[in-house]
Amino acid sequence: MKPYDIEVQRLKSMKHDKGLIEINIDALVMSRQMRDDQSATSCLRLPVEHARTLLILLKQQLAELDKLQPRSRRSGRS
Repeated sequence: MKPYDIEVQRLKSMKHDKGLIEINIDALVMSRQMRDDQSATSCLRLPVEHARTLLILLKQQLAELDKLQPRSRRSGRS
């Protein structure tokens, strides 16, 4: 697996369909040079304001998905 540095420039949209949440973004993606002391993982960087927006949007999408579940299947609720 090749590691990347991913920098989110702009959040564009979010939707869910058939159990997947799709997020459209503008991002700068660069190959990451591995050093001997690093693991082969990718890194996602986004500004705090985008992180807050992303959190709000994810909560909204998950709430919409919860509405589609029967009451007996909703997590932790009766």
